[in-house]
Amino acid sequence: MSTTILPISEPIVFEDDKLIRFHHCDPAGIIFYPQYFVLFNELIEDWFTRGLGISFVDQVTKERVSTPIGRVECDFVSASKIGDVLRFRLAVGRIGTSSIQLKFEVRHGEEVRVRAKLTVVRASLDTFKAVPISQDLRRRMERYLVPAD
Repeated sequence: MSTTILPISEPIVFEDDKLIRFHHCDPAGIIFYPQYFVLFNELIEDWFTRGLGISFVDQVTKERVSTPIGRVECDFVSASKIGDVLRFRLAVGRIGTSSIQLKFEVRHGEEVRVRAKLTVVRASLDTFKAVPISQDLRRRMERYLVPAD
């Protein structure tokens, strides 16, 4: 009896380019670090809609569920400035019962500017309590799951 070994599919990474604009920067023309968290949130919204195929808007307005940040680890490696086009990359580090660890890497060309891990929680906008991740959403997110560090 022969055994067929199927290849393990490689995880995918969600990527998007972001132009750093005047409103992202401090008076020196360098991105003001809290703006990265605004840009991370934009990427999460786009990942839901374009990457997972689930409307982030519908999640908030119809399902009344959002994904607030519960924990942050962030390394600011190098400064970014107005006019830079940064490549934002998102992968999943862990999927819990109601939380997801998201890994971000931000680059300008080959240069890493920021690395971050954000743990977001699926939470009801009505009760402000955590809600379990559905099997369908979990299945969609697993495509982005990368090996632990």
